[in-house]
Amino acid sequence: MTLTPPIAKKVPLKRTHHGDTFVDNYEWLREKDDAEVIAYLEAENAYTEQETAGLAELRGKIFDEIKSRTQETDLSVPTRMGNWWYYSRTLEGKSYGLQCRCPVDSLDNWTPPTLSADTEIAGEQILLDSNLEAEGHDFFSLGAFSISQDGNLLAYSTDTEGDERYTLRFKDLSTGELLADTIENVSTGATWAIDHRHVFYQTVDESWRPDTVWRHTLGTPTEQDQKVFHEPDESYWVGFGSTRSEKYLMIWVGSKITTECLVLESADPEGEFRVVLPRVDGVEYSVEHAVVKGEDRFLIQHNGSVNGWGTEGEKAENFLLAEAPVDNPEDQRILVPHRTDVRLEDVDAFADHLVLNYRREALTRLAIWPLDENGYGEYAEMTFDEELYSVGAGSNPEWSQPLLRLVYTSFITPAKVYDYDLATGEMMLRRSQPVLGDFDANDYVQHREWATAADGTRIPLSVVLRKDVPDGPAPTLLYGYGSYEASMDPSFSVARLSLLDRGIVFVVAHVRGGGEMGRSWYDNGKTLTKKNTFTDFVAAAQYLIDSGRTSPQHLVADGGSAGGLLMGAVANLAPELFNGILANVPFVDPLTSILDPSLPLTVIEWDEWGNPLADMEVYEYMKSYSPYENVEAKDYPSILAITSINDTRVLYVEPAKWVAALRATKTGDSDLLLKTEMSAGHGGVSGRYEKWKEAAFEYAWIVDKTGGSLDYRQR
Repeated sequence: MTLTPPIAKKVPLKRTHHGDTFVDNYEWLREKDDAEVIAYLEAENAYTEQETAGLAELRGKIFDEIKSRTQETDLSVPTRMGNWWYYSRTLEGKSYGLQCRCPVDSLDNWTPPTLSADTEIAGEQILLDSNLEAEGHDFFSLGAFSISQDGNLLAYSTDTEGDERYTLRFKDLSTGELLADTIENVSTGATWAIDHRHVFYQTVDESWRPDTVWRHTLGTPTEQDQKVFHEPDESYWVGFGSTRSEKYLMIWVGSKITTECLVLESADPEGEFRVVLPRVDGVEYSVEHAVVKGEDRFLIQHNGSVNGWGTEGEKAENFLLAEAPVDNPEDQRILVPHRTDVRLEDVDAFADHLVLNYRREALTRLAIWPLDENGYGEYAEMTFDEELYSVGAGSNPEWSQPLLRLVYTSFITPAKVYDYDLATGEMMLRRSQPVLGDFDANDYVQHREWATAADGTRIPLSVVLRKDVPDGPAPTLLYGYGSYEASMDPSFSVARLSLLDRGIVFVVAHVRGGGEMGRSWYDNGKTLTKKNTFTDFVAAAQYLIDSGRTSPQHLVADGGSAGGLLMGAVANLAPELFNGILANVPFVDPLTSILDPSLPLTVIEWDEWGNPLADMEVYEYMKSYSPYENVEAKDYPSILAITSINDTRVLYVEPAKWVAALRATKTGDSDLLLKTEMSAGHGGVSGRYEKWKEAAFEYAWIVDKTGGSLDYRQR
């Protein structure tokens, strides 16, 4: 029997704010436990399955390609912590990884052992096998994985629903036995105090906001856990961790624009946390602990005044770095001044050096800064040959170590793990991500291009393709995100090869709202400038078409979560530019969500989008771009929306309502498909094989809509 497109019933619901009334016909789909809602979602799934059945063979090919290129039985590069080398394993046929360790053979040896998946490893311990933890569950996610400093205890948490509610457990690594301590409904992390007896964790409120820090003492009932900190302001999240030195425990309290840090010496876990710097509205800061000339210092990165801490004068929007005594953090001396062309992102402190992470010209940068008997030496930026790349510090758990672990990658370079010798400057390659088969990086090229927005702003584009793609309109996938100051940095993808090898050009539009070009790039793509994100993407698409790189018949847009909002907005703005739009867990009903403080994560989002409840201008602005409320009787491109029933970040109801409204309103004969994962969360399905299947499903649809080759490397 041939299925027809599901038509959702209309149940008009009036919503009035600031004198404006909107009639929402599909809000009834929010009732997740309603049998009629589930039946509708399942009908959409059945229709999607029918309409994509012709791509089954292609999906199978793409899945096989991903699988055949992946070294399924593999090991990561070991990382030293204490007297052990820690690493992970993957096994052919197993969906999840194993966390392992083996003993250090010499305390002076920092060269990681060369391990083989085919050879027995002397003294190996399997600390956690996620395949065993996942048995009997359709979904599995590992949250915390935290080892006590003495190496004897493991705290780990698991989520088997996809709703980001974790169960925290403890394991004695000397015996392999689970302890009786079990803590339900916690957030992701867990941090040990240096005494190996106390562990700190967080819980969330009804809106899924981490708001409370607790201290658990091993061997005691969880009912006796002590509440260490609670943040009542719903616009602030709470985080917990420690400095790299592990001398200080840290509570982080932050909104989108304001932060505050509290510290406590880890040796005194039952003591009182103290505020480092009181929160100042609009000022963000972070704190790291360093030892300079034998004295404890706080390294404070902030975006207060360019002249130092505070708000007077010009703001250091791209952040500066200062140092201060730990007992008087406001007595600051600027170490790295503010620069308009450099976005300072992070500083890591080690016993004898610092590592600076920053961003310039839309690329990540890394510099080594030695500490010596005179204090701070001269820092030097590391250089790399490729035009586009990403570099950052890898796993470096030891406070004092002669080597620095780095990870480097690009769109065409599989991830490389290096150890950098701090004494000699030698870069030692420890591992290059294996890509099986006949992959050759020289078959591909990557480069930067620039589109121009309507206001004259130059929008960076990252372009990746095979060298042998002919000139002229080529099948093209244009990806974008553009929110939360997140940067879409170059990275290698085994799965993406299945698109590139079918002649599809992959382009990332680094639109405003992201962080690629500094804080101002973000500020000019949020709240009352949010439309820049959408028009930048449209300008990127128009540039690719006008330059002859592609055509509307060969162009597909792709984005997820807040990038899904981007997809919905450009579908309304410029549907004629695209043949298809892929929207993953799309935030396409933002006004409804941001108007409701009872929904998960709404209040803290007001700094990102504005508060439409309190501000009529924000309300009108959001309504003018909200994808759901601007669906019109026009010819939309083909749309594939993918969501998850247990997503707590972007609720499934948003794409469900959007697709229902599109189907009832649009003209033309383009296909509208909704696929709902019925046992997954915001990150989609779990397990690598299921993720490969999901990638194959999406990629087959992309190949079809761009006009890419159905057969591998045949164009």
